[in-house]
Amino acid sequence: MSEGSISQEEIDALLSGVDVGGLGSGGSFNSAPEVDIDVPTLQNFSGTIKDKLAEVIKNMTEKDTVPGSPTVEAIGRDQLLARLPEEVVAVMADFSSGLSGDHLFLMSPEFATKLVGYINKEENPALDDMGLSVISEVVSSHSGAEITELSKGGKLPGLATNPPEAVKEPKAMIRMPQGTFACFTYPVTVDGEQFTLWEAVSGSAADGMARALGGGSKPASQPASSANSGMENASAMGGAPQMSSPSAGFTQQPMMGGNMMGMQQMQPNPAMMGGMQMGGNMMGMQQMQPNASMMGGVQMQTPPNVQSLHFPNFTQSVGGGEQGNINLIMDVFMEMTVELGRTKKTIKDILGLGEGTIIELDKLAGEPVDILVNHKPIAKGEVVVIDENFGVRVTEILPALEHVASSM
Repeated sequence: MSEGSISQEEIDALLSGVDVGGLGSGGSFNSAPEVDIDVPTLQNFSGTIKDKLAEVIKNMTEKDTVPGSPTVEAIGRDQLLARLPEEVVAVMADFSSGLSGDHLFLMSPEFATKLVGYINKEENPALDDMGLSVISEVVSSHSGAEITELSKGGKLPGLATNPPEAVKEPKAMIRMPQGTFACFTYPVTVDGEQFTLWEAVSGSAADGMARALGGGSKPASQPASSANSGMENASAMGGAPQMSSPSAGFTQQPMMGGNMMGMQQMQPNPAMMGGMQMGGNMMGMQQMQPNASMMGGVQMQTPPNVQSLHFPNFTQSVGGGEQGNINLIMDVFMEMTVELGRTKKTIKDILGLGEGTIIELDKLAGEPVDILVNHKPIAKGEVVVIDENFGVRVTEILPALEHVASSM
């Protein structure tokens, strides 16, 4: 660390394993169990549903729509973020019954703007609340087609999702499924322009979809112990099984009525005793006595020591490590900016700016301003006057603060 600055990589390394968004929640973690996602089954399903997606878009936009070849992958959050544009339109449509888990759709703002323009018959549509509601309707229709397909034959009765809710935010601020999840990538051509729709389904929900389609992860079967099988067979026969060892040349007879004295003594094989002759005569050998640890030819095995698994208390352990990591960067300076609003102008309009020109922003009067740290939004606030200076009072902390340290 030099001159009070620190690289993004160093910040990520220091904060690795720390849930920044949980600073006010006791330092607890929310983790999703890893699931072996059946990608081939979901891939076949995407090939079926892609035509329904094209049909939905064509009916709503009245434009020629051609679906491409979709792909399904089991990936993580960082892999999906690397494929997305800096800003995305995300539509949350989590499952409410039938399945449980995160479920969302993602598209570029350009794709969303085109859809809104075609559906509303507008030349320059805006992705405001009205425009985002149009995108929610498109996703709702496509999600409904998926639910219909998954519910055929009573495979997932009562399957439903929450009402889709669209937002337009930087990709790092979008809530992604935790752990490994299924990512459906749908390429689609609308009125001659190519776009992409991504669908992210949490691992547990993806596994439920695959099971409904006849696939899904299979639990590993537990092989039966050969020794236990031998004991069970012996019990069924009323005695112990006969055990033979060809390499040693020994044959052991089963016990009769459980009496150890009924066991015949094992006789040595003379062919195995070559090299132990003295003067051409075999040395006198005592008869081998049966091992008392052998019960009916089956060696008794010590039962495994099975204990309950006790997990550490994350609430206590995380707090100390988190505080230690945060202390390492407490003296780092970061740029904080308050953004009143934004707008887009052509070069011609910008060159025509002069004193007294009024620039209209995308914010309404009295609407909260955005508070950014290193150009990344973290909160909203209202403008106040302190003596003769302007200030901002924080009115809302944005959710998912763990994304602040992520690369945009």
